[in-house]
Amino acid sequence: MTTQEKQNQYIMGTYGRFPVVLEQGKQESCQDETGKQYIDFGSGIGTNSLGYCNEAWVNAVCKQAQTLQHTSNLYYTKAQADFAEALCKATGYHDLFFCNSGAEANECAIKLARKYSFDKYGKGRHKILTLVNSFHGRTMATLSATGQDVFHNYFFPFLEGFDYVVANDIADLDAKIDDTVCAILIEYVQGEGGVMALEQDFVDAIYDRCAKRDILVMTDEVQTGMGRTGTLLAGEQFGHHADVVTLAKGIAGGLPMGACLANEKCSGVLGKSAHGSTFGGNPVCCAGGLAVLQTLTADGFLASVQEKAAYLREKLAKLPHVQAVTGLGLMVGIQLDADKKAIDVVNAALEQGLLLLTAKDRVRLLPPLTISKDELDRGVAILADVLSK
Repeated sequence: MTTQEKQNQYIMGTYGRFPVVLEQGKQESCQDETGKQYIDFGSGIGTNSLGYCNEAWVNAVCKQAQTLQHTSNLYYTKAQADFAEALCKATGYHDLFFCNSGAEANECAIKLARKYSFDKYGKGRHKILTLVNSFHGRTMATLSATGQDVFHNYFFPFLEGFDYVVANDIADLDAKIDDTVCAILIEYVQGEGGVMALEQDFVDAIYDRCAKRDILVMTDEVQTGMGRTGTLLAGEQFGHHADVVTLAKGIAGGLPMGACLANEKCSGVLGKSAHGSTFGGNPVCCAGGLAVLQTLTADGFLASVQEKAAYLREKLAKLPHVQAVTGLGLMVGIQLDADKKAIDVVNAALEQGLLLLTAKDRVRLLPPLTISKDELDRGVAILADVLSK
């Protein structure tokens, strides 16, 4: 039985997998079980932030795995304490909760927002506004928060207490804010929604309205965070610091980890027994996370991400059949001519040794932050050849 046959037989068919069995990787490339090489412009949907098997990351993870692989959160660990301190100081947040995924980080944020409002204002002020076309996870609460019907089908009924604002529509924002709202949760760049960045005026309006009403601003930086857009947090580029921010994907370089970070106003809201996670803050994941963070905050690293992002975007804009290049930094969406289907382009690129992603009707690129310009050139050359045909 082949690997593909085995997985199809024993794993629920919840994924639309490409017919490739990946076996190993190094830096920005990987190979399948036949030995075929691929340039990876997807990095595990933005999770392999330092590429495959980055040396510093591998050393940190292996050292921790040989020391203490897990203990419950009934005890303290140095790995967790060190990473928490470094992440809070780097991002400017007061404290955090470690979990295992972006959905869990957003679950934590939802609970924090509702408890903050309940503690201060009592019952009835629990509604959370998100955006149309948003994506916040696949648990029942985060699906309820997600503003896309395509993810909702089959799973009714959803949790009450969510409403959806049309992105970049200030009038709709004003119409939806009332005395029942406790928080607004946004993505600065809607990843699964087509790699679309919010407009500055709209973001400014959210922070302005929320400040006047003591409504929490919560930012889902699961995909935009940890250097993906060229700054540690995408919010830096919009000139704002949210009350709560959620992180995952690239935070630990490929290990399952998420985090919900809170400012001083929101610290202490989730006290003893208000929330928990068996695996959250796992020592091995924390060691990997600290290695990622130390790489991102090293002198010149994020500047190099911005430089490579500008370089890549300029090249992509010149390709045939490209209508627009969207997103921010190395979070890239490619809008194609109407007669070109993104999935067809991705499949054709796969045949030529380039891994790409889709987001709605767009080709999506999330290359490793460590990718070289030579690798970018090689990948763009394959994409150009595919599009020209």
